[in-house]
Amino acid sequence: MTTPLRLARVRPVSPAAPGEQFFVANSAADFASDAGTTWTVVDTPFPGSRANAASPARAGWTPGDSVHQRSFEFLAPSVPANVLGMAHNTGEAGRALPPQAFHKAATSVIGPGDAIELGSDAGQVDPEAELAIVIGRKARGLTPDTARSAVLGFTIGNDVTSRDLQKSDELWISAKSQDTFTPAGPWIVTTLDVTDLAIGIVHNGTALAPASSADLGWNVDEILVYLTSFMTLHPGDLVLTGFPAECAPIGPGDTVTCRVEGIGELTNPVKAASWEGSAA
Repeated sequence: MTTPLRLARVRPVSPAAPGEQFFVANSAADFASDAGTTWTVVDTPFPGSRANAASPARAGWTPGDSVHQRSFEFLAPSVPANVLGMAHNTGEAGRALPPQAFHKAATSVIGPGDAIELGSDAGQVDPEAELAIVIGRKARGLTPDTARSAVLGFTIGNDVTSRDLQKSDELWISAKSQDTFTPAGPWIVTTLDVTDLAIGIVHNGTALAPASSADLGWNVDEILVYLTSFMTLHPGDLVLTGFPAECAPIGPGDTVTCRVEGIGELTNPVKAASWEGSAA
């Protein structure tokens, strides 16, 4: 199988200007090796998206330059126009129902290491580790034969969900679109067989029962055909495919790690909402 290429959106550790972002690539098979932690600066992989343009080049950060992982922090892998998830997409029970998507606010996206912030009215909040599709080109009316042509690669998404608000809000907006409720990253893997990947959560150091991408009711191609039958997807958009594994409620002080085989781990701390009691 072809060695996967990893792409990441990053910010230099120091000195970093507000909003600064660059894109880096790595083709090492061993992500933890010396080669796996030395990246090459590349042009944006989303040339059609102004939100995903790289910052003006500076010394040491021009395409072709090598940068070590110690010199930057990972951001969410893209700035999406749309973040979409799939409802009831596990197993035959999910497939027995018509495909159904939900929208998450693009402003809910955060990167690796950023805090998931819980408001006092959130009630029970669960993380959901998911294989996430990263869209690479503008796409509408995809077919089973053309679906993969719109895919840049895959990352990890955490579809954080307030179960209490999900019960009272039939559209799930308040349950899933809160600020910080879509951690994503740490990078995009461009070449990946996603038919049977282990997916799971580590909650405060304890691994919960995993599942597989094979347990999803609707697969990647089918999801993209469905979504583009009624909307246009744009470069950088994220599509979360569904959560088949075990989860546990999270609260302030917790740490949650989402794992997807072949991609890696996405870890985020949990804290009480910083915006409560203060002006936005």
